[in-house]
Amino acid sequence: MGNLFTLCLTLFTVPLWGQQDIYGFQVETLQGETFDLASLKGKKVMIVNTASKCGLTPQYEQLQELHERYKGDDFVILGFPANDFAGQEPGTNEEIEEFCSANYGVDFPMMAKISVKGTEMHPLYGFLTQKAKNGFRDSEVEWNFQKYLIDENGHVVGVVPPKILPTDPEIIAWIEQ
Repeated sequence: MGNLFTLCLTLFTVPLWGQQDIYGFQVETLQGETFDLASLKGKKVMIVNTASKCGLTPQYEQLQELHERYKGDDFVILGFPANDFAGQEPGTNEEIEEFCSANYGVDFPMMAKISVKGTEMHPLYGFLTQKAKNGFRDSEVEWNFQKYLIDENGHVVGVVPPKILPTDPEIIAWIEQ
């Protein structure tokens, strides 16, 4: 009986169709609307956790620059504000939206504030950080502005440390390939 239970548990916890992708997730925007990641099929995506009061916050400028340069080329940036590191994103969704717009002219999609680590980790970040779910590798969100690169099929293909600028030549090469 125990083996049958283990087999059933395995069948319901391991995807039978192989590696997962991001397309099964829905998230909330800063404006409270539902954003379906399935709408990104066929596009390269950079997912980045952000914060307004961090030494790396000026990366918003490079993120916006990438957005403006490549938004018509099947490339999308998704920002996910998170207050997981030293309380550097204390604002409400409305305050975050105002800050991003007023200080950096951000108009790429920004999602509602989430947690990117710990027991409150958002399911999308559970996917991004666990090889058993993403099929790529295990990772830990080190700090604000860590970047996850997603290919046109919704698969994680890269993890970029927080201090590497969004406009790094290797990121540009990935976008343009």
